[in-house]
Amino acid sequence: MFIGASTIMAHSIRLPRIPMKNAAHNIAHTPVRPWRPGPLVQASIAVHGGALALAAAEPGLWPWALAGIALDHAVITATGLWPRSSLLGANMTRLPDEAARRGEIWLTIDDGPEPAVTPQVLEILEAYGARASFFCIGQRITKHASLAREIVAAGHRIENHTERHLHRFSLLGPSAMTEEIARGQDSIANATGRRPQYFRAPAGLRNPFLDYVLHKQGLKLASWTRRGFDTREHDADIVLRRLTKNIAGGDILLLHDGHAAHPAGQQPVVLNVLPRLLEQLSAQNLKAVLV
Repeated sequence: MFIGASTIMAHSIRLPRIPMKNAAHNIAHTPVRPWRPGPLVQASIAVHGGALALAAAEPGLWPWALAGIALDHAVITATGLWPRSSLLGANMTRLPDEAARRGEIWLTIDDGPEPAVTPQVLEILEAYGARASFFCIGQRITKHASLAREIVAAGHRIENHTERHLHRFSLLGPSAMTEEIARGQDSIANATGRRPQYFRAPAGLRNPFLDYVLHKQGLKLASWTRRGFDTREHDADIVLRRLTKNIAGGDILLLHDGHAAHPAGQQPVVLNVLPRLLEQLSAQNLKAVLV
């Protein structure tokens, strides 16, 4: 993630096209307006330009110029570790004000589909009349295509959570990142007939390349307002409290059907949390809807 703005812009000019491996690529979204870098990337470009100008004008000051660039890289790296930041580009952390006023919540469920968990999640959602968006891993969609179609048939959406859910996703360059996302799009489209509109990075971690890559793919980055950390927390009470403390219309909630914490001798924690969460939403006149 230690990536300079000059490198970003150089790569942006020559981002490769991913070969069309199947017809799904033919219906990719076309960006409607030119890409503009996020505020931090714009600032980084200015820092690099100023540092180069300073070193050229006063060669003896090159250590200061280098220090400025190093500090800039550190700031960009730290920002990429902040999933809810919009400094590297547009990032949806809440629903629009109109949705908030209507008391709508966006329930998002990551890392599936998982045959041992997802069908039960679908049953709970159906029982409460709730809708969710499943941010799915492409390889799991291909492996469990029939389950993916069940998700869609039940009235939910499947969005892109990369092809392989690489833990090093935020370290990828633009070419590898483009391929990882494009393959996820294809896997989902081939199984369900619908291309995702939203993308979430593994663990929400990213680098400055992602905003440009998503723009070229016609995707929007979505993170969350609050999460329960249900991949590692075994106590359903704690997970529920994290999700519902000060909850309000417009919030985006994050749970997991894949990689869900599974206490010994008990069902995955998401199955204990979800009914109670939906009951609480109902009690507060909040409703889980699709974006």
